[in-house]
Amino acid sequence: MIISTTKLNSILNDSDVIIADTRSFKEYSEGHIPGAVHLDLFAFHWIDTTKKGIENFNNQSKTLLSYLGVTPEKKVIFYDSISGMLAARGVWMLMYFSHQNGMMLDGGFSKWQKENNSIETKPNGFKPSNFSGEINSDIISGFEYIRDNLENIKILDARSTGEYDGSTIRAAQSGHIPNSVNIDWSKNIKEDGTFKNDEELSKMYDYPKDTEIVTYCQGAYRAANTFLVLKKLGFTKIRVYLGSWGEWGNRLELPVEK
Repeated sequence: MIISTTKLNSILNDSDVIIADTRSFKEYSEGHIPGAVHLDLFAFHWIDTTKKGIENFNNQSKTLLSYLGVTPEKKVIFYDSISGMLAARGVWMLMYFSHQNGMMLDGGFSKWQKENNSIETKPNGFKPSNFSGEINSDIISGFEYIRDNLENIKILDARSTGEYDGSTIRAAQSGHIPNSVNIDWSKNIKEDGTFKNDEELSKMYDYPKDTEIVTYCQGAYRAANTFLVLKKLGFTKIRVYLGSWGEWGNRLELPVEK
């Protein structure tokens, strides 16, 4: 799920590699990894996890991944400024559709640039495909699943302390999902923008590896980063709550804690 700058540099010209720059278009246009296409994943927010909402998410995501040109044999590498939440969201989406070759660049564009690897400014066009993955419903959660299993699952809140304690308000209700534990996703990352090593991460996520965990944030981007870290550590039962606080905090019938 994670690829080094050295490894990416060695496969840059391979025909079976798709490189997706998930930063803003402004950043992309100022310089990007050679061959990379621009895919601003932050433009796509899904905060409806009713049955219909998930169906819409599935259809829209397939369209997006078709646009990107994903086929079963392609290696798809997402990158961000650092080992960030946008690239992580891309990898999680591919895993959700059972695509086995999705990765994110450790350290992102910052590390790539610091190492004086080649950069280009010309935009690259998409080579669309007809993507149809097989949905892996074991790694996604809607609000009902959490509501019905509040006492049985470990819920990790990847947001900031202010969002968690309710002092920062980003929905109709402030606070957090009952029983959730706050571990800010940014703690997954070292100062240089790469992921912390497994020893450091294991101290933060000190749970049995078969614990059922649901991660969430505001829109399931930071939560995707924490999801990847937990996968990296060998956890086997992890879901991302797609609607996250953008949905939970705006559904007044759902319980909250501060």
